[in-house]
Amino acid sequence: MKKKYFLNANIVDPLNSIEEIGGLIIGEDGKIEASGKKVNTNNIPSREKYIDLEGKYIFPGIVDMRVFVGEPGYEYKENFRTLSIAALSGGVTSVVTMPNTNPVIDNVSIVDFLKRRGRDKSKINIYPTASLTKNTEGTNMTEFGLLQNKGIIGFTDGTKTIQNTRLMSRIMKSAYDLDSLVMQHAEDYELAKDGVVNDGLISTKLGLQGISDLAEKIIIERDLTLLEDYNCRYHISQISSSKSVEVIKNRKQKVDFSCGVSINNLSLNENDIGDFRTFLKLSPPLRTEEDRLSLVKAINNDLINVIVSDHKPEDEESKRLTFYQSATGASGIETLLPLALELFHNESIKLSKIIASLTCNPAKILKIDKGNLNTGNDADFCIVDLYKPWVLKKDNLHSKSKNTSIEAKKLQGLITNTFVKGEELFKI
Repeated sequence: MKKKYFLNANIVDPLNSIEEIGGLIIGEDGKIEASGKKVNTNNIPSREKYIDLEGKYIFPGIVDMRVFVGEPGYEYKENFRTLSIAALSGGVTSVVTMPNTNPVIDNVSIVDFLKRRGRDKSKINIYPTASLTKNTEGTNMTEFGLLQNKGIIGFTDGTKTIQNTRLMSRIMKSAYDLDSLVMQHAEDYELAKDGVVNDGLISTKLGLQGISDLAEKIIIERDLTLLEDYNCRYHISQISSSKSVEVIKNRKQKVDFSCGVSINNLSLNENDIGDFRTFLKLSPPLRTEEDRLSLVKAINNDLINVIVSDHKPEDEESKRLTFYQSATGASGIETLLPLALELFHNESIKLSKIIASLTCNPAKILKIDKGNLNTGNDADFCIVDLYKPWVLKKDNLHSKSKNTSIEAKKLQGLITNTFVKGEELFKI
């Protein structure tokens, strides 16, 4: 690999508090040699050719903490190869994959298979999670120690929630002993039973069973209460309501935990569902505009640490059904960054905070050295034309499934190049 020089770029590296005009030098080994304002035409060899980015932005490679991939069992929805292509087109260089596959990722033999497939078929960094309970049934714990020794980054039941409080306390105790990361999807089954949208005016208007925001709040309150006695590494995968924000605000000073939000809940609300748009059937559901604004405020106040895509590819046949019958979830890894940048363009959130929520914050929670432009690290980064307008067309998506929640949406901020270990793997 030849040495690469990028000059005249807007460098944004929140971990190192860098937001300045400068450059980036990538060594022959694919590692970062230098970044920032110290990299310019005055201090690189005159004989070397360089790439003038003309004011485009360089961000660290995005770390997406919540991604569903179809392997094994659902390859017709997504596989490691198509996930990799889709991720790179969205500036995502590292993903945390969910265990809700067939079979479920709950034993070491399946982990070995998963790692081989990820290594052979994917060009991005794959960090697999295993299930908290056997077959995600919520009854018997998986072998945290054995799975962690095989390279599992954290434990979650994906779209399911641990309902049994005694079991959850045992999980937290084991996680504390082994320094394991627990990632909880917060939803009380009884309060959410048969629900498909937010409980409110829209659910009444559409004649659909609603999901109360209490279903989320109650699980969060329970888990954070347990956390006072079992101080393990605990992460709330996604929150969606102002009530949850209030609970988190009140508990932040008492216990140590982290929290995420889906870009869908951060950018859309229940009114976007319109007349039964099944591509907007999500979990957690889209809630009110007041809830959305509270989530934006929570990021600004450092109550929410991470923004995720909640990339959940579904084939068209699973979505072209009645709202009740259709599958839950949206494809979102390609649009995570552009949709997040909308919050910068409308002056809701500062650029550095958005990028931190997508890069160094998730890396810190996961304890991986990604999401930054540190000297000596792998050169995982993306180049973005921050003010370039474009329109999303689902047929242009690289994901195997096209169930995007924002078809035909006008966006501003186009990823033009993505590099992993210094190698350009995506170019517009």
